Amino acid sequence: MPHDDLLRWRGEFPILATCTYLISNSLGAMPRGVYDRLYEYAETWATLGVRAWASGWWDLKSTVGDKIAPLLGAPRGSVLVHENASIANSILFSALDFSDTRRNKVVISDQDFPSDVYTLRAMLPSHMSIHTVRSRDGITLDTDELLAAIDERTRLVSLSHVLFRSAYILPAQAIVEKAHRVGAQVLLNGYHSVGVIPVNVTGLAVDFYIGGTLKWLCGGPGGVFLYVRPDVLPTLQPKITGWFAHQTPFAFDVEHFALREDAYRLANGTPGIASLYAIQPGVEIIKQVGVEAIRDKSLRQTALIIELADRAGYGVFSPRAADQRAGTVTVHPDHAYEVSRELLARNFVIDYREGAGIRIAPHFYNSDDEIRQVMAAIAAILDDGSWQQHAKGRSFVT
Repeated sequence: MPHDDLLRWRGEFPILATCTYLISNSLGAMPRGVYDRLYEYAETWATLGVRAWASGWWDLKSTVGDKIAPLLGAPRGSVLVHENASIANSILFSALDFSDTRRNKVVISDQDFPSDVYTLRAMLPSHMSIHTVRSRDGITLDTDELLAAIDERTRLVSLSHVLFRSAYILPAQAIVEKAHRVGAQVLLNGYHSVGVIPVNVTGLAVDFYIGGTLKWLCGGPGGVFLYVRPDVLPTLQPKITGWFAHQTPFAFDVEHFALREDAYRLANGTPGIASLYAIQPGVEIIKQVGVEAIRDKSLRQTALIIELADRAGYGVFSPRAADQRAGTVTVHPDHAYEVSRELLARNFVIDYREGAGIRIAPHFYNSDDEIRQVMAAIAAILDDGSWQQHAKGRSFVT
C-alpha cells in the first residue's frame, strides 16, 4: 500500500478518534482549531462588546469570503458569506431582472437539491416557467438533452455543479457556454464540489456560484458563500436586503437607500458572527492540504468503494467514470435503509438518501482501511440479519 501523507492531518479532527467518519459530503469533521476560534469570538465579545463591530466584525462576511475565494478560483472581493443557501438564493433571485417577458424560462433538473428549487419557485414572478431536465438513470443527466433545454427563451439556468445523490459532475463549461451564447445567465450550486474537486469560477465565466462550508470545507453549519461575477454585480438590484448593504448604514436614513458597489451589495441584516469564526479553520486546512491532492486521493478511494461494492454485488448509484465522479459513492445493498441504521449503531457514520442508497464520502483524513471496514460491515449486517431491527419505521433525519 502506498504511503498516505494526508493521514498526518487526522489528529486535527477529534471525531476521527471516536468513530469511522465517512460522511464529509453532509457535514465535514470539525477541526480542532474551531475550539480556539470560538473562544476568540467569545473573548472578543466579552472584552470589546459593541466595539467589536469596528474592530473587524462589520467586514467579517467579506474577510472570510476572501479566504474561501481561492478555493473556487474567484478574485478577491467577489465572495460574500451568508447564513444558508436559501437566504443566498432568495437574495440573488430577488436581485435578478425578469422583466423581459420573451425570456420566461428557468432550466433546472430533478436531481438538484430540493431546497434550491423550493426557493426558486417561491421567488419567480408569475410569468416565469420552469423547465425540468430529468435524469434517465437517477445518476447522471444527459448532456445533449440538458444543453438543448437552454434556448433563447431561457433567462436563468440553475443547476447543481455536483449532484447530491450520486456525485455526478455536470459539464459546467458546456452549460455556461451554451447559456451565454443564447443570452442566459447561470447559477451553479457548489455544495458538493468546492473542497473536493478543482473549481475555477473565473475560468468558467459562470455568473453566480453558491456553495457551503459545512461539507468538504469542514467549516460547519452557518456558512454559505455567494460568488457573483464582478462585471455582473452592478446589474443586481436585490429586493431582499438590509442595512449592511447600504453605502452609509450609520446615516440611518429611512428615505434613501443606496446600494454598495462591492460584494456587500447582496448583504442583508446583521450576520451570525460566531459561525464566521468557526468556518475559518477548515478553510485554512483545505488550502494547506490542496484541492489537487484531495482530488487525487478521493478518486482512488471512491474507486475502491466501487470495486468492493461490485465484488459484493451491491448496486452503485454514482458514476463509474472518474472524470464524472466527485467525492461520494452511493451504494445500494439489499435493505439499504435498514443497513444504514445498523451502520450508524456500529459507529460507522454515513447517511441514506431516498431514491439512491447509502452515501459513503471519504475525505483526505480517511484511510483505505476505513473504507474496507465499512464495506465489510455492510456484508456482516446482511449476513447476521441485524438490519431487521430497523425495519419497523424510519428516522426523521436520515
